[in-house]
Amino acid sequence: MTSFDKIRRVLVKYFIDLRWQSIFIAIAIYFAASWLLLALSGETDITSSANFLYWMMVTASTVGYGDFSPSTATGKLVTALFVIPLGLSIFGLVIGRIATFVSHHWRKGVLGLKTLNYKNHILIIGWNGNRTLQLIRLLSKETDQSNPEQKIALCVSADIENPLPDKIGFVKVNNFSNLQEMQRADISQASCIIIDNPEDDVTMTTALFCAQQNPQAHIIAYFKDEHLGNLLKSHCPNVECMPSVAVEMLAKSAVDPGSSMLHQQLLDSNRGMTQYSISYKGAQKTPFETLFHTFKHKYQSTLIGVSDKDQDTIELNPSLTKEIQPGSRLFYIASQRIKHIDWQ
Repeated sequence: MTSFDKIRRVLVKYFIDLRWQSIFIAIAIYFAASWLLLALSGETDITSSANFLYWMMVTASTVGYGDFSPSTATGKLVTALFVIPLGLSIFGLVIGRIATFVSHHWRKGVLGLKTLNYKNHILIIGWNGNRTLQLIRLLSKETDQSNPEQKIALCVSADIENPLPDKIGFVKVNNFSNLQEMQRADISQASCIIIDNPEDDVTMTTALFCAQQNPQAHIIAYFKDEHLGNLLKSHCPNVECMPSVAVEMLAKSAVDPGSSMLHQQLLDSNRGMTQYSISYKGAQKTPFETLFHTFKHKYQSTLIGVSDKDQDTIELNPSLTKEIQPGSRLFYIASQRIKHIDWQ
């Protein structure tokens, strides 16, 4: 290795390791030395306060408009041997550092190492491959209709990168019960938490942790074993446990052909009529019949069930004479979500 190569490697390593504070000091020294050398060379036009910064920027970046240039022999030598070579080095260093900084922070987001700083978002905990991707797409479709400002975040422990960096926030953790790591996903600020892990035991511990950290959130946990869901429900009544319905769907389709397609369409907002829900905000009790006809004739939707206020059970196809209490949740089928209802 030649002496030149050794010097070059030392300089490259030195500049790479420079901190921003050192770079700004180097730029200040460079500007001051350039001004002093040009002033001593008699370049009064260039060193005037109105022209110096402009000339230095266009010269150091090699843009060189030519409206100002050295007029003395000494000034030309200073520009050729000091201003341009050193300016190019500093300019390239700054541009490279900025590009590295932007790339580093973008990569941190893709790798799930950043803090999201989200609020009132939907947080999905767990990774199930294409199943999770489909869940995100369906949620995106739903939020686009109901609340376009609501963000979606994915928190995983699997060794993956952000599968949809342009659509969702992404956090990677080692343990879903680690408070310090889960705070990066803003778990305490989420309005809805969906827990969907391949292992039911992980889902159980994660649900208990989430219920403790954010008891106000709407927490949904998916279980393959319905008994575990019932056990969690006994400890955390505010958690909505979602059991697997694959066996029930098979049995229903065997007796009533087409049932699986019906249920899939009711759950998929990308395919025609879909099931939605809304809170009844009327000032007084109203017969189900009145609401049924209003929804059908005014909003082209069909009421199919009701859940009384503070109740976990849903009454499907209730009697037309049933009195609907203010605050009850109404379930209906429509082509799209009804955003505004005149309850009067």
